Amino acid sequence: MSAKPSSSTLAIALDLIEPGCNRPSLDRAIATAEPGSVTAARAGLHPVALVVLRDGSAFAVDDLCPHDGGLLSDGYLEGDALVCARHGWAFDACTGRCPAHPRFRLQLLPIS
Repeated sequence: MSAKPSSSTLAIALDLIEPGCNRPSLDRAIATAEPGSVTAARAGLHPVALVVLRDGSAFAVDDLCPHDGGLLSDGYLEGDALVCARHGWAFDACTGRCPAHPRFRLQLLPIS
């Protein structure tokens, strides 16, 4: 008898089949996000990481690290820097710049 997959395993598999479908909309994520948080969300069906700084300002970025494709929504904030959990690359959440690797930059998505 095989083990029943967990709900998180099913959610990951579903997101791989149809990216973004298992995430809250950006509007819904903004309504529930706490200051100082990074949250997986979607803009339409496009997977994004919602970043809410401690001062309450919010930014959305493509949810893939330009370094190697890790999920930025698994990351965390250090001050105003979004840190990729996979390899520790830090991006300025306000500009998208990566000070340690200037040729890499996140595209900020408008939040309306």
